[in-house]
Amino acid sequence: MFQLYYQASFLIFILVTILWIWSVYLKDVSIVDIFWGLGFVILNIFYVLNSGDLNSRKILLLVLVSVWGLRLSIYLAYRNIGKGEDFRYQEFRRKFGPKRYWWFSYFQAFLLQGALMILISSTLLGMSFSSQPTTLSSLDYIGIGIWLIGFIFEAGGDYQLMRFKKNTNNKGNVLTTGFWKYTRHPNYFGDAAVWWSYAIFSISAGAYWQVIGSILMTLLIINISGVTLLEKSLKQTKTAYSDYIDKTSSFFPWFQKK
Repeated sequence: MFQLYYQASFLIFILVTILWIWSVYLKDVSIVDIFWGLGFVILNIFYVLNSGDLNSRKILLLVLVSVWGLRLSIYLAYRNIGKGEDFRYQEFRRKFGPKRYWWFSYFQAFLLQGALMILISSTLLGMSFSSQPTTLSSLDYIGIGIWLIGFIFEAGGDYQLMRFKKNTNNKGNVLTTGFWKYTRHPNYFGDAAVWWSYAIFSISAGAYWQVIGSILMTLLIINISGVTLLEKSLKQTKTAYSDYIDKTSSFFPWFQKK
């Protein structure tokens, strides 16, 4: 298992290095975000194909991880390509200076995301190495249910937000309908739920410590790159957001307060 983990690490290192070289040519570090979902698809395929014979659980996970990861990368590509570099990376470029940031971004964005992908993918690795019966168990079906809930919230939330932003009349306003009526971050909640479904699959396969990948992903979503960072920005840019905070659940979906 660990040998395969090391091989996967080298694969991601090669891919993010190629991606970084491309970003230097484009002068756009944002492309690293588009690779996030696709990278997990590649890792999962690598783990499945190099971990012994295929079984029903592995085939299921090939489908679920591929649908989740490809949907995310396609959505981010549609949202970002042609819009210029993301404001976060533009700020870093100004802070460090363009003469230095071209190489600094390799460590700050590309190698960092590559390392996080490898750590988080431990859950995917655990799903592929099974000491348990290879047929699906009741725990696997619970995992499928949680995956469906998470995917619907994530994909549905992204779609609703995309439509909301396309309407120029909504500029400066806050989306408070659909999934956004029940949680301020339906896409982040859905993403976390998807990764906890992977943890359940891993446990069902007899791999327990590997669920640390799902724990790390959840911490990133809530405390670092997701909810906390976005809320800080929205409080400063949208005056109606404070009222939205008072009424709407932060993460887990729930009914609005009156």
